[in-house]
Amino acid sequence: MKIKPIKNEKDYEAALRRLEKIFDAKPNTKDGDEADILSLLIENYENQKYEIETPDPIEAIKIRMEEMNLKQKDLIGVIGGKSRVSDVLNKKRKLNVDMIRNLANKLNLSASLLIKEYNLSH
Repeated sequence: MKIKPIKNEKDYEAALRRLEKIFDAKPNTKDGDEADILSLLIENYENQKYEIETPDPIEAIKIRMEEMNLKQKDLIGVIGGKSRVSDVLNKKRKLNVDMIRNLANKLNLSASLLIKEYNLSH
């Protein structure tokens, strides 16, 4: 077992190739232990190199609406009236604290995600 840190894409590709060869190794064997360690190193490298940004609050709302098969009209009363819902989803109006609370409950989204700064469209 020759384990070394993954420092670049070449190391990453080599680690992936090696893991592919020993992936089905039995636990508590030399190859099984190597597969466990390689998996951790690969995951760590991917988390650092390919960090996924969280969407802005409005995009997060739209994604969740799609997941829940909700339409814009389903947020009337949660955000406000029909025109306010439209303004918020089109980034013409910012979310306020009451909207954030209501959306967090209705859509089961984290309030910390909804309070992130985002730009209005003009």
